[in-house]
Amino acid sequence: MGSFDFAELLSQVSDAIWGPMAYVVLGLGVAYSVATKGVQFTRIPDMLRQLRENDGSQGGLSSFQALVLALASRVGVGSIAGVATAIGAGGPGALLWMAVTGLVGCTVGYAEATLSQAFKRQVLDEDRRKANEDIGGMPYYIKYGLKLPKIGALVAVLGVIGYGVVFPGFQVNTIAASAKLAFDVPTWVPATLVTALIAAVIFGGTTRLVKVTQFLVPVLAIGYLLLALTVIALNIQQVPQAFALIVQSALGIHPMLGGIAGAAVAWGVRRAVFASSNGLGEATFAAAAARTSHPAKQGLVQTFSIYIDVLLICMATGLMMVVSGKFNVSDGSGGFFINNVPGVDAGANWVQEAIDTVIPGWGAGFIAVAVLLFGFACLLAYFYVANSNLLYLLNGRNGHGWKLALKLGTMAIVFIGSIANAKLIWAAGDIGLGLIAWVNLICLVFLFPTVRKIHADYERQRKLGLNPTFNPLELGIDGADFWVESGEKDRVSKS
Repeated sequence: MGSFDFAELLSQVSDAIWGPMAYVVLGLGVAYSVATKGVQFTRIPDMLRQLRENDGSQGGLSSFQALVLALASRVGVGSIAGVATAIGAGGPGALLWMAVTGLVGCTVGYAEATLSQAFKRQVLDEDRRKANEDIGGMPYYIKYGLKLPKIGALVAVLGVIGYGVVFPGFQVNTIAASAKLAFDVPTWVPATLVTALIAAVIFGGTTRLVKVTQFLVPVLAIGYLLLALTVIALNIQQVPQAFALIVQSALGIHPMLGGIAGAAVAWGVRRAVFASSNGLGEATFAAAAARTSHPAKQGLVQTFSIYIDVLLICMATGLMMVVSGKFNVSDGSGGFFINNVPGVDAGANWVQEAIDTVIPGWGAGFIAVAVLLFGFACLLAYFYVANSNLLYLLNGRNGHGWKLALKLGTMAIVFIGSIANAKLIWAAGDIGLGLIAWVNLICLVFLFPTVRKIHADYERQRKLGLNPTFNPLELGIDGADFWVESGEKDRVSKS
């Protein structure tokens, strides 16, 4: 079987994994939204307050640093190229379903972050101690929350392999493709550059990684949003028509695109899940690293990060393409319902075309640089996740050889991913993410009562006008040793 056939086979396997899973995330999001009485809407002021509350001086990362680390994994090429592929396959209506999924599904992110905080541990790794962090995430709440250490270990192994030596491939593959289109350079050139940059940061330790990410992500997000809003503003007369097209396409009442309303839903839900990482567990490790007084507080911060990614960056990307008319819509049979940019594949190239309508000749270069920087920030977040999973498996042991192997493996896939078959790289990445997500989602179903209990405790204290604090013993939650030990230390210091 040739490589092309193998890539096609992997794509079919990926579709089989992701097709139903996206709807599971949406359904779980509805369940958590009901259980928390719409926490994503009712506690927006608390989200903003929490970002200012903790500066990290008492140990752990600040809530803002944890937010930025989470955004680094979320605001990758999926927020640019992923939005374009959703429009290309599902029509502009996919944008509406992306927004709906982001609003409803963000409670899954709330649950993940809350559980990560509740079942985190004091870090044993020397590098992480220097970075002043706590540690937790998917494997921890599976082991200590569900009492399933073997499943936790399985997720950690998948996380090391996936985030360390597989998933970085589709980030750097997009970086190389954008650079080739913009500057006509061989793919090995950006590959070498990104590999060198990654090496400089990951060999510099966690402190350097956090500092680079903390600087890079806000600057990138704000700069990209300003450019997108400029394109939209200069096409302001097309905005009402664009909104009408999006709504009609989403609801299946558009004369031309009504027949693919199902595809609009499918691709909108799928890409929203992919872009936001809801249910995938990526942001759980950053969430656990923050120090706060109640797990629900960091859950609110992670909910806010999904707003920034899906409702701001993804929507700005999509609207920029629609108002400028720089998109195609496939009919699924090799033809097109809409073919505004003939011969240009769905992806970052459409965003380049949209920018060119405002600043001719600048689009390709700007997006190539943006994709490079967004992708680089995402690669840093991926390494952080992989390293966190490895530390779970090492369980306090030094493991210098394993740590070095992870760094070298990350550098290798960063280089190889730029020259490998794009379809093969994306399909393999999708399959790996999907496998981790399925395990995580099933665990989130069984941890539903725990999340509801922690959230109810937060709400009770807020209604009493208190600054919520967490005592797992009072709630009958077993396995939250970090909070028990911290509570004992506080009681000793006060007595």
